[in-house]
Amino acid sequence: MLKCTATLSIAFANREVHKRYVAVVNGCVPNDDSDTNEDDVSTWRLIDLPIATDWINRPLMKIDKQDGKSSQTHYRVIKHDADNVCTHLELAPVTGRTHQLRLHLQAIGHSILGDHLYATDEVQAKSTRLMLHASRLTLMHPVTGRQMDWFLNNPFM
Repeated sequence: MLKCTATLSIAFANREVHKRYVAVVNGCVPNDDSDTNEDDVSTWRLIDLPIATDWINRPLMKIDKQDGKSSQTHYRVIKHDADNVCTHLELAPVTGRTHQLRLHLQAIGHSILGDHLYATDEVQAKSTRLMLHASRLTLMHPVTGRQMDWFLNNPFM
């Protein structure tokens, strides 16, 4: 069992575990009109902002271009909801920093609805829960070496 745990830890550290999330964010995120391939994240937009602990305001994190650790999140627009002034996004983090998705989206001006840590009171009030959902996890099985995929339906559609 310890060998499996160590193998999985190494896979996460080497960025061999691929994660996808869906989120509903405040405002209208500009849609890239180009033809993006939903499976090829290199065609998605990229947030590349370093993250550090906000020691004075723990447990919050902050964007810190001087002392932060490199952090990247790919994202693409799924759909706009004009009635509720929000956007549904698919997210693919490259790195796995604490609060990375929440902080990256807040930093580009589109906080996740219901986010009690990084959103304004108005955006928090748009949902009774954090509108962030893990939708897919892909990794190589630590014993068999076979690719494993887990999918969860998008509860926000």
